[in-house]
Amino acid sequence: MAKKTYNEKLNSSGDLPKIEDLTDKPEAVKRMGGTKMLIAAPSQYNEIMAAVPEGKLTTVDRIRAHLAAQAGADVTCPLTAGIFTSICAHASEERDHDQIPWWRTLKMNGELNEKYPGGFDRQKHLLEAEGHTVIQKGKRYFVKNYEQKLFVIG
Repeated sequence: MAKKTYNEKLNSSGDLPKIEDLTDKPEAVKRMGGTKMLIAAPSQYNEIMAAVPEGKLTTVDRIRAHLAAQAGADVTCPLTAGIFTSICAHASEERDHDQIPWWRTLKMNGELNEKYPGGFDRQKHLLEAEGHTVIQKGKRYFVKNYEQKLFVIG
């Protein structure tokens, strides 16, 4: 069986979105901060990532909070959020049209995502080309003052 392309992964959401009930998993409720956890579809992340205009930024945790609120859930699954935002970025790179500005979606606290196409170097280059300042802290990279440039979702 041939390996799926990122665009096939992006567009095959199976039974997603769905809300998982965590009531019978007290450790998960404590860790997640609620009993209703949304597992959003990859296309939902793609739609928001595509909407971030030049000069603005967003973070995966802000997208998660928006999707959870929209679905009436307490939280959105952090694991699938990371996977799906990476899929969105790679799927965009596979296409020669309808690309999205994936580099404008940062991890928590304005951190760059090494799992995006081209790793830190490519995301850093694209962000700096739009006027953002990227700073290094140890082995990690962050957009300086990213909070001042956050895009309002919705």
